[in-house]
Amino acid sequence: MKVFSAVLLALTFLAAPANAAELRPVTGFGSNPGALQMFEYVPDGLAAGQPVVVALHGCTQDASYSHNAGWTGLADSLKFTLVLPQQTTGNNINKCFNWFQASGSNEAESIAQMARRAIADTNADPRRVYVTGLSAGGAMTSVMLAKYPDLFAGGGVVAGIPYGCAAAIFEAFTCMNPGLNLTPQQWGDKVRAASSTVVRPGVSIWHGTADYTVAPANLRESSEQWTNVGARVETRTIQGMGHGQPVAPGCGRAGPYILDVGVCAAAEIARFWGIQ
Repeated sequence: MKVFSAVLLALTFLAAPANAAELRPVTGFGSNPGALQMFEYVPDGLAAGQPVVVALHGCTQDASYSHNAGWTGLADSLKFTLVLPQQTTGNNINKCFNWFQASGSNEAESIAQMARRAIADTNADPRRVYVTGLSAGGAMTSVMLAKYPDLFAGGGVVAGIPYGCAAAIFEAFTCMNPGLNLTPQQWGDKVRAASSTVVRPGVSIWHGTADYTVAPANLRESSEQWTNVGARVETRTIQGMGHGQPVAPGCGRAGPYILDVGVCAAAEIARFWGIQ
C-alpha cells in the first residue's frame, strides 16, 4: 500500500499542542456512521440565534486545529458556536478525513449530525451554519457543501480539492498534484449528482502559489465547479505561500502548515459569510 501511504503523508501537517480544557467532547449526537469524535466550543454568554461553524482538521491533526487556525478566537469575539469533528486512527492511520473514498459519505453524515446537534445545543440559527477546513479538511469541506447544501449556508476551502475529484486512493494522489483538469460543466455535474438542490452555498477558496503538496491548480478547478452550479464564489491566492492555513498576528498560532503571512483566512472567510 505504498500509494496509500504517500497520499496520507502528503496531506499531513503538524498542530500545536491542544488546549483541550476549552473544548467540550460531545457524545450521542446521532447514529455516527463514520465513527468520528465530536468536540464543541461554546463561548461564554452566547445568546440564542447565533451561527454555527464546523472546522475540519487535516491529517495527524485533532480538534485543536480551531485554536491554531484562529477559529476559537473568532468564536469568542464574534459569538458563534464551533463544531470540531475529529478523526480517529481506527478510520485512518494518519487521522485524515476519508474524502477520497466511498466511506467518506459515512463520515460526511457524521459531520452533518454534529452540526445539527450543535444547533439544538445552543439554539443556534439553522440558516447560518457554515463549514471550513484545511487540506484534507478542505477536501472534506467540498464534500459537505456538495452533499448537504440545505444544511450549510457557506463554506471555506483552504488548500483543498474539488468535490468528486477522487473515488479511490490512486485518484486522490493525482488530484492533489498535479490536479485534475475538467471542464466547468464536468465539475458542476459532479455536484449536481450529489444533490438536486438548486440554491448552492457560497464558498471562499484559498490557496498558496507555492503549495507543492496540493497543487494551486485546485483553486481554479474548485472555482469552476462552484461557479458552474451557481454558487457565490470568492478566490484568494496568497503569493509565495506554501501548503497551509494563512494566519496573522493576533489570529491563530503560527507553526508547521499554519503560516503567518499577514492575512487571517479565518477572519476573511467569516466576513465572506457575513459573520461580523
